[in-house]
Amino acid sequence: MCQFFRSLRSLAETRLAEIREITRHFLESRQGLQAVDREQLLDKVRDGAVTVLDVRPPEEFRAGHLPGALSIPLKELERRLSELPHDREIVAYCRGPYCVLAVEAVDMLRARGFTAFRLEDGVRDWQARGFPVAVGEEPLAGRQTRSRGRRKTSFSMEK
Repeated sequence: MCQFFRSLRSLAETRLAEIREITRHFLESRQGLQAVDREQLLDKVRDGAVTVLDVRPPEEFRAGHLPGALSIPLKELERRLSELPHDREIVAYCRGPYCVLAVEAVDMLRARGFTAFRLEDGVRDWQARGFPVAVGEEPLAGRQTRSRGRRKTSFSMEK
């Protein structure tokens, strides 16, 4: 099903140039809002240099999320900003390249002084490329550990 959805989206993108133009215009109107490359993200996660933030609703997080991601739905983000580190980059993701939740989260985080980027891939895109996806709740305790003054993730994001 995941592969079908990705194929259908690719077909629509090739047939409807307007989709690409609208997406490009929307993202360009947000100054400096470039997406993080998934390989760059993997390197940063391995180095413990990034916090991965899932801004989708809780039920979507429980259905599948990037391993080690912190779930803070966009509706709750402003209220829960104190849970995020100011000394690390934050990479927000949502449902995929046409979802604006991560875009809005990055805008909000940057306005509050965080260094934030968005991951263009959604969970299904991530999974279709062979990367692991976690299911269910991941308790905060034990998910991240400190190492040399930086929190390191205790999971593997290897293919």
